[in-house]
Amino acid sequence: MNKKFASQADLAEKVISFDRLSDHAFAYTAQGDPNTGVVIGDEAVLVIDTQATPVMAADVIRRIRSVTDKPIDYVVLSHYHAVRVLGASAYGARHVIASRDTYDLIAERGEADMKSEIERFPRLFRAVESVPGLTWPNVVFERALTLWLGSLEVQIMQLGRGHTKGDTVVWLPGERILFSGDLVEFDATPYAGDCYFEDWPATLDAVAALKPVKLVPGRGAALQTADAVARGLAGTRNFVSELYAAVKEGVAAGCDLKAIYRDVSERLRPKYGHWVIFDHCLPFDVSRAYDEATRFRDPRIWTAERDRQMWSDLES
Repeated sequence: MNKKFASQADLAEKVISFDRLSDHAFAYTAQGDPNTGVVIGDEAVLVIDTQATPVMAADVIRRIRSVTDKPIDYVVLSHYHAVRVLGASAYGARHVIASRDTYDLIAERGEADMKSEIERFPRLFRAVESVPGLTWPNVVFERALTLWLGSLEVQIMQLGRGHTKGDTVVWLPGERILFSGDLVEFDATPYAGDCYFEDWPATLDAVAALKPVKLVPGRGAALQTADAVARGLAGTRNFVSELYAAVKEGVAAGCDLKAIYRDVSERLRPKYGHWVIFDHCLPFDVSRAYDEATRFRDPRIWTAERDRQMWSDLES
């Protein structure tokens, strides 16, 4: 291989921010590492996405404890990926909430995804021994669920398929604050290896229709103005749309996957190459786009073995 696999070369520590968005909402971000959202109600705390391991989650908990001593009763999984869910046990939450589609994906491919992502992200999983196993939701909803944290309304919704088929957002309608998971990224490359390219733009339309004034993306800084939210939505939409259009063009021309990958890399790198995890994501993204543009409407399961073979085929 010409470059190190996935994020195996990414070993530098990140600077962590814990930003107050309102009296109830906080964003835990780390220079493009996976974000965690925090919602503080009258009597309890809700956490959106948990970090990769319980050891990493401990730092989130420390930040939460700097602003409240209320119990962390709720954890929401925005989707099933290991870097988002395997730290859940640290919070001791009574309720672990996920969409039915996310639950089904954990059952279908959670074990394979865990092994795959541990190899892709050695820095994030260096405390992997603290992970007790897969995270299983004990509250599963269909399309939408409303919680009342005392007087604070929290809407948990599936707005459509995009990053995965189970994507879930958390919306505070009274404050117009949205936690998007990896449906939206900011100055970070969307990972699209398990996505639905055809559906993703319409799902972003549904996000925009809520008119959030603040948004916590899956990766990147918290977006704290309506203009910043619009930029995050536009950047994600443009990347996904441009990549998929380029792949479909290559398929129509009869090019093979490797030739398409090289072409897409040359086209997108000048505009997006500075985004976090661009080199990590692009082989997975183009592979999935090729699948969707040819014969696989639903994403195939990534295993550690498939990861390595794909990387070798495209990067050699």
